[in-house]
Amino acid sequence: MRIHDRSIYVGPSLYARFPVIRLEMDLGVLEDWPTSKLGEAFIGPLLEALPGLHEHGCSYGEPGGFVRRLREDEGTWMGHILEHVAIELQNVAGEQVTFGKTRGSGLPGHYTVIYEYAQKEEGIEAGLLAMRLLCSLLPVELRPDGSVPDSWAWQTARDEYIRYSQRRALGPSTASLVHAAEARGIPWMRLNEQSLVQLGQGKFQQRIQATITGRTPHIAVELASDKEETNKILATLGLPVPRQELVQSEDAAVTAARRLGYPIVTKPFNGNHGRGISIRLTTPEEVRAGFLVAREHSRSVIVESFVEGDDHRLLVVNGELLAATRRTPGHVVGDGTRSVTQLIEEVNKDPRRGVGHEKVLTRLVLDEQAEAMLARVGLTKDSVPEAGLIIFLRSTANLSTGGTATDVTDIIHPDNRDMAVRAIQAIGLDVGGVDFLSPDISESYKDVGGGICEVNAAPGFRMHVSPSEGTSRDVAGPVIDMLFPAGTPSRVPVAAVTGTNGKTTTARMLAHITKMAGYIPGLTTTDGVYIDGQRTVEGDMTGPVATRMVLADPQIDMAVLEVARGGLLRAGMGVPYVNVGAVLNVQADHLGLKGIDTLEQLAEVKRIVVEVARDCAVLNADDPLVLKMSAYTEAKSICYVTMNPQHALVREHIRAGGRACALEAGVNGQMITLYDKGSHIPLLWTHLVPATLEGRALHNVQNAMFAVAMAFSMGIKLEAIRQGLRTFGSTFYQAPGRMNIFEEHPFKVIFDYGHNAHAVGAMCELAQRLDVLGRRIIVLAGPGDRRDEDLRAIAETAVGKFDHYICRRDDSLRGRDGDEVPGILARALKAKGVPESQISIIPDEQEAIEAALHMGRPGDLLLIFADALTRSWKQVTKFRPEGASPVRPKMVEAPAMESLPQLEDEYSPILEGLVRDERGVRMAREEED
Repeated sequence: MRIHDRSIYVGPSLYARFPVIRLEMDLGVLEDWPTSKLGEAFIGPLLEALPGLHEHGCSYGEPGGFVRRLREDEGTWMGHILEHVAIELQNVAGEQVTFGKTRGSGLPGHYTVIYEYAQKEEGIEAGLLAMRLLCSLLPVELRPDGSVPDSWAWQTARDEYIRYSQRRALGPSTASLVHAAEARGIPWMRLNEQSLVQLGQGKFQQRIQATITGRTPHIAVELASDKEETNKILATLGLPVPRQELVQSEDAAVTAARRLGYPIVTKPFNGNHGRGISIRLTTPEEVRAGFLVAREHSRSVIVESFVEGDDHRLLVVNGELLAATRRTPGHVVGDGTRSVTQLIEEVNKDPRRGVGHEKVLTRLVLDEQAEAMLARVGLTKDSVPEAGLIIFLRSTANLSTGGTATDVTDIIHPDNRDMAVRAIQAIGLDVGGVDFLSPDISESYKDVGGGICEVNAAPGFRMHVSPSEGTSRDVAGPVIDMLFPAGTPSRVPVAAVTGTNGKTTTARMLAHITKMAGYIPGLTTTDGVYIDGQRTVEGDMTGPVATRMVLADPQIDMAVLEVARGGLLRAGMGVPYVNVGAVLNVQADHLGLKGIDTLEQLAEVKRIVVEVARDCAVLNADDPLVLKMSAYTEAKSICYVTMNPQHALVREHIRAGGRACALEAGVNGQMITLYDKGSHIPLLWTHLVPATLEGRALHNVQNAMFAVAMAFSMGIKLEAIRQGLRTFGSTFYQAPGRMNIFEEHPFKVIFDYGHNAHAVGAMCELAQRLDVLGRRIIVLAGPGDRRDEDLRAIAETAVGKFDHYICRRDDSLRGRDGDEVPGILARALKAKGVPESQISIIPDEQEAIEAALHMGRPGDLLLIFADALTRSWKQVTKFRPEGASPVRPKMVEAPAMESLPQLEDEYSPILEGLVRDERGVRMAREEED
């Protein structure tokens, strides 16, 4: 049994709408060993190791369902068992995950295992530990070699996993704030491996780090960390504080203790979580020992007069006391028969106690600190305390060291309540905890005494949310309400667009429209991340990492996401849902990769975008595979996009009050038209959209229609949409590699990134529709990781449309031989009847483009498909026909240049005037429009 592949999905994917891990497993010989054959010798120890498996419902949907599956006559197999064990291990570590599914992957013994995770590393480790546990329970002869080390013990491994998980999981305080945010529909993302969390998106975001908020003044945190200064400030306000002195040596500590009067307390100058504190010290020797303990955590040590009373934590948020808790240090109570060690073991049997923050209480530990506390009262771990004697194992009452917490919010005296609020306000904290010693919290400190020991800038919430005794308090909710008052936005509108072709241009158009509407858009595309139109990160940024970058940017108030197939298959989407999701088309591309072999499978991948759309799903009604996606969306509305004004389904949709964007013919050309709730809204003539080349580039007409439909569905005003389309061109700087046109040579160059048959075909059709005085020349290519049939389809779309074909490859061969791709393209052209004399094979991209530029004559049209976009565009723009070298690039299997039609002499006498006249007519028409 082995795991041969693992994928981590951070958001919606083919498998779930939330984070999951996918394992590809090969059971090997264990395919012949279901639980019905392994029997109780396997099932019993498994359930003993993880009793929580009894609660798993599995396919029965009720507690005990999974155990029934284990014990059925047919039994169940190891992949399915691993799924449940990985889930339960995370539950044991304190996470709440439930989802899983296991399916056969087609081959005998091969399974796809899916299970939910809360934290990535924790989820991965759960799968590995689950595998080891299952192997340890197998008969020795069935265990994979090396799967279980001789020294391995389940209980030890379990506890190590819990500690491992808790080191990486959000702490209980941070987690309570995150859960409160989730309950209010506020999105969040973790910004580091500790407790720094962003709540909200874009310009609406707030940050927390544990219980410190982005609004907590830095100076207040500094003051709270300076125990001496805090004591002085509170004392000047007349608040009850013990006397204290700051010392740097043992002798100074003893002198200060003598001056303050015994008993005293020693603690670090800037410590926290009760570390390094020694209390009720009564002799110089104890003071020296306490000084050394505190010195381990701080160079300076505070010597403080001891205040009698119970330890209380008073929590103040936004000027209001929310909770009061009495804390008791970890302890045992003697019974006259058992030793201290045995009493600790008995206390730890309490099901509420676990490792670290695993449960409400933490296990007691018999360590050096505990033994030191025992020694102070003349006991050892083997001593048998008399019945009723309380034996403290810690000097401080922190829950993380085994202490207990009792809620006393309902009985705190108003004077004590006001005192806590004044103390926090004096330091300047928005969220703060007051450590207050009082013999009776229900009595005023003015009557019974008491003192403020510390003010905490990052108070823990665990004792209030999950007290050992008393009422649980919602202390996280008011913090979130303080950061996001009622009516305050926390999310930015998010639009996502996918499809085989056109998604980059559509996403750029939409981002441009939103910018014209006054928004600051964040845009993810195949060539980078853009914030307010400026590229901040270069590269293919169409996955969840780029989504995270955009939503974390504090400037943006609108997100436009280009979502690609690769990112969806590799890691899922970067957001749990979007406001508007669009699918442009599903065409043959990338088939045969990552288990996607058919168009129907590819459509299922791209469908994720509309499945997670909440407000509107924008669908191409002219693509049957996209049209079927309407049955899978839960969006409030569907907007169909069609270039066929006679589309029967869209007509019925419009008549029913639905939303659509259609292309309608008129006297002045074709009009992009919106329909919504019975309204007919003519928007813009296609020839007024620069990116459509006066309406000739039909693929960009369609892209513009999708941008319109998405913008309208996001509530952007019509005039802003019109302005956006009118000002969006197909320049390299607005849309690199997307039908960029260069007309400063005697010939015209169209430059494009098309890399599949559909995209190449659209550009070839455009080349046919344009008026060309000379020849049409194409530089043709295809990615090396495409199937042979896909490469042949690319070539076949260009057949009969050009006078000369130059076949090349990309710089990245992607597993192909150097001349393999251009060879396949050339053979496909020949097979469809293209004369060999019209085909050149020039494998290198730069040399192929250079050859095409040298071939260009006045009046010609060059269609160049490029891969290295920036380099190739510079090559086109910097080419100078007059100064071109007479030496031609070396060609492989290229026909003699003499065989090409020589049109220069025929056209040169009249070309200049024709070109000038054509441009004059176009300019006049634009001015008229």
